[in-house]
Amino acid sequence: MNSSPIRAVLDTNVLVSALLFEKGRLSWLRPCWQQGQITPVLAEATARELLRVLAYPKFRLQPVDCERLLEDLLPWCESWVAAIPSSQHRVRDPDDQMFLDLALAAATPVLVSGDADLLALKEEVHSLQIINPAE
Repeated sequence: MNSSPIRAVLDTNVLVSALLFEKGRLSWLRPCWQQGQITPVLAEATARELLRVLAYPKFRLQPVDCERLLEDLLPWCESWVAAIPSSQHRVRDPDDQMFLDLALAAATPVLVSGDADLLALKEEVHSLQIINPAE
């Protein structure tokens, strides 16, 4: 019996680690979305952030490399195009607020992040599981 995939917001660092490091500690995530176990939820702002980070010089990626990485992600994603209201819960790092706001607006059950500022809200945001990738 197939169960429905878990809809989840994955922060940029989680996505980058899963996409770039084939033998890294988060490499197991890519097959999870490609086999329908999870459905990453993206919005325009989070997709732009992913593209910005993939363009960092330290990764030495050419545009064609970025396209290939996106081909390994985007077909399995859900695009959230509706409005994303600002949550009453504030993230210490304003750059991370978009991930929390998206997870709440899209009513995903899970936000996956290794970021301490998001993980600090675990006990505060009751409608959402905020977990690190190991969880």
